[in-house]
Amino acid sequence: MLRFEPEFFTERNRDIDESTLRAISREVRKDILKMTSNANSGHPGGSMSVTDIMVTLYYYKMRHNPENPKWEERDRFVLSKGHVSPALYSILARCGYFPMEELKTFRKLEGSLQGHPDMLKTPGVEISTGSLGLGIGAAVGMALGLKISKLDSRVYCVIGDGEAQEGSVWEASMAAYHYNLDNLCVILDNNNLQIDGPVDEVMSIYPVIEKWKAFGWHVIEIDGHNFKEIKEALNEAETVKYKPTMIIAKTVKGKGVSFMENRAEWHGKALPPDLLKEALKELGEIV
Repeated sequence: MLRFEPEFFTERNRDIDESTLRAISREVRKDILKMTSNANSGHPGGSMSVTDIMVTLYYYKMRHNPENPKWEERDRFVLSKGHVSPALYSILARCGYFPMEELKTFRKLEGSLQGHPDMLKTPGVEISTGSLGLGIGAAVGMALGLKISKLDSRVYCVIGDGEAQEGSVWEASMAAYHYNLDNLCVILDNNNLQIDGPVDEVMSIYPVIEKWKAFGWHVIEIDGHNFKEIKEALNEAETVKYKPTMIIAKTVKGKGVSFMENRAEWHGKALPPDLLKEALKELGEIV
């Protein structure tokens, strides 16, 4: 297993190549499938679509400290689409926030890894999320607080495209521009699927680029599985002044497992044992 010393994470823009990020993402996807199947519940599809983005944030971009989760100078991460907690838990464990063994307690009553992130139970979780539209508002508040405190820390927030149907997302977006929050970067996990089917059929959010531009944001569109593009977008966001940045990341629900990709039914359903074995083989595990 790839392990890094805690000191590795305390500076931004770390020297880590794309092949290493890809290898970490592959292991995270295995964790996601094992966790959800072990619990026989959870949300594997969206967890797998956002994996590459979150791995790049934690291993390349964000300044954080697994030995001191409340380190004042840390960058903050908010998982607004809290149902994809398996991706976050795997990454936190692999960074060293808690033992890997704890992943087996996902969605267990006695465990610290609840179905949605809980800031009171899990080291490294900045705020409890789960009610869609809540996290981006909290991220705006964090970014404003950091500005008032004159700290150069940044706030990163991941939202879902189904989540972008919530009115609170747009209220928060309006506030972020009003307060010139150039320390805020939001990433839209744009896999175009939600629990009931394609986003553009359930309640279209398009054209998303034009909408966030109209709200005053700096907008970047990328392939959310291309590590070079993810890194470049995050770097560009740091150069933007007096306005927040929205990264529209085109992704694939269930990314990495052929029979799960672009299938809405894997939004909130765990793989049974036979399909878990098949999926892990696709991800390169000997089972």
